[in-house]
Amino acid sequence: MIWHLIAAVFAGLGAAGIGLLLRTLSARRLPRWIVPAQGRLGMIAYQVHHEYSWFEHKKAQLPDSARVVTSEQSSAFWRPWTYLVPLTTAFTVVDEQSLVRSRANDQRLVEFILYRFERAHVDRLDHRPHLMNCSTGELVPLAEDTRRPQTEAMRRLDADDPLHRALCREA
Repeated sequence: MIWHLIAAVFAGLGAAGIGLLLRTLSARRLPRWIVPAQGRLGMIAYQVHHEYSWFEHKKAQLPDSARVVTSEQSSAFWRPWTYLVPLTTAFTVVDEQSLVRSRANDQRLVEFILYRFERAHVDRLDHRPHLMNCSTGELVPLAEDTRRPQTEAMRRLDADDPLHRALCREA
């Protein structure tokens, strides 16, 4: 986070320098406020670029076997440009290389780890093992230490859910 603050300050200084250069080249016909206004615009432009490139940057850091299943976009009133182009704030990933497929009682089961990345002032990563019953669409989180199903947190996914489609397609 400190590096982004430093980068924003330098982007502002660079943009203010361009404003100062323009004011000098115009023989001081441009108003004095152009320099700090350019600095502010430079800092805002850096911040907007950083926010919108976060999703692609994180995706590029994932291994080739990782598949983005869902992503969440949101808008905020303090970022009015997000109403035009919503900002990706979170996404869910399944590592296809670590899937464990099995059968029990003629039901197809897939054990996997579900990763969730969230953009905040400090990026968050939550990961948890799950078990998916492809025949019934039941998704059950597993206890991390014992790998026992936690049936109280079970939920049922529709066949058109992106997670169900990613895990239960015929291999």
